[in-house]
Amino acid sequence: MTARVACVIPAYNAALTLAAVVAGLRRSMPNASIIGVDDGSTDGTRAVLDALCDRAVSFPDNRGKGAALRAGFETALATGSEAVLALDADGQHDVAYAPLLVQALDEADIVIGARDRAGAMPVRRRITNALSGAAARRLGGCHIPDPQSGFRAIRAVVIGSVSARGDRYEYETDFLLRAARAGYRIVSVRVPTIYGPPSHFRDVRDGLRVVATFCRHACGAVPA
Repeated sequence: MTARVACVIPAYNAALTLAAVVAGLRRSMPNASIIGVDDGSTDGTRAVLDALCDRAVSFPDNRGKGAALRAGFETALATGSEAVLALDADGQHDVAYAPLLVQALDEADIVIGARDRAGAMPVRRRITNALSGAAARRLGGCHIPDPQSGFRAIRAVVIGSVSARGDRYEYETDFLLRAARAGYRIVSVRVPTIYGPPSHFRDVRDGLRVVATFCRHACGAVPA
């Protein structure tokens, strides 16, 4: 896909890994703009974003990944981007695969970087990921093997028309389900499973938010 691409990186206390992520993006996506969102970090994340990204957004307090993504997406649309690549700041996404995700937008509206469950993924994550995939297939009507992956390429038109709810990890789930129900084409590209620093995802608290999102969609209690 030949388009103006913005890479959106939501970051919370990621000063130790962020520079390597941005450097990798500069190599693999040299023509893309990079938008970093500091989600109320208490380390040097904001300084790294200011030094290395084309644009930086900062929250005074932690609002959650969903809020950070929403702010990054809004910035990307405001600057005329035609596609957005979203990825995490902790180095758990192989940025060498970024061009493949964007290229796959030639045949899709959303592309998910699907991790291999049989690799380094912890057992509890394999189970929850499999259950989330089954629920997404049932509610959204499409096969999404890794609905919890934060490595995604999205056409700007989708971002502009899908009003997802939630400020934390449930935002990504709500976005996918709303996009699927709106008829947007969602495909997956296999990417390596990499685990480094501990994730900010909390299995109980954030897991319950994701489950609640599936339940709202299943019951039809989803506000526009």
